[in-house]
Amino acid sequence: MNEQIVADLKVILIGNSGVGKTNLINISTGGEFNETEKSSTTASYSKKQMNIDGDIYNLSLWDTIGQEKLRHLSKLFFKNSKIVIFVYDITQKATFEGLNTWYEEVKQELGEDIIKGVAGNKQDLFMHEEVPEEEGAKYAESINAKFRLTSAKNDGEGFINFLELLLKEYINKNGKKPKINDRLKLVNEEHEMKNTKSKSGCC
Repeated sequence: MNEQIVADLKVILIGNSGVGKTNLINISTGGEFNETEKSSTTASYSKKQMNIDGDIYNLSLWDTIGQEKLRHLSKLFFKNSKIVIFVYDITQKATFEGLNTWYEEVKQELGEDIIKGVAGNKQDLFMHEEVPEEEGAKYAESINAKFRLTSAKNDGEGFINFLELLLKEYINKNGKKPKINDRLKLVNEEHEMKNTKSKSGCC
C-alpha cells in the first residue's frame, strides 16, 4: 500500500496551568519529560505524523495557555481545531473542576460537534489522587468525549494511543478525503504565529 498524506489537522490541549500539557506534547513528539517544565505563557505547537491504515495524517499539537491571568489568550488559538483534549491533574481537584469552564469556552468558539478527549494526567502519582478515575470517566461521558488516564512521565505510549483513538474517531466521522481548505487555514495560522513571535522577540 502506497502511503499518502491525507490531511493536516489541528489538535489542541486545554486545561489549567501545571496539568502537564507541555510534557504530554513533548513525549508524544519525540521529546523528553521535563520534571521542572515551566507553565506556558504563550501558545505553541509541535508536529507529529500518524499512520492510519497507510494514510499519513500531519497533526499540529497545540499547547495552550492555562494560567488564569492569560487564559483569555488561549481562545485566540481555538479556531480551526479538529480535536480538543481537555487535560487535568488527578492530584489536583481544582484542575478537574476547572474543565467545565474550558469546555464552555470551547463550545462557544467551536460548537459541540468536534472530537473531544479528556485526559487525567499524572497517573504515576496515583497515591496522591484527588480525582477518582470513575469521576473523570463520568465527566467525559457527559460531554461526549473519550477518556483516558495518562502519565507524561512514564507512559508516553499511552498518550500516543489516545491520540490515535481520537484521530480514528475523526476519520470515522469525517472520512479520509483531503481537506484542502483546512490545510491552507492551518498553514496560514502557523505562519501568522511565527511572525507574531518574531516581532515580539518571543522564543
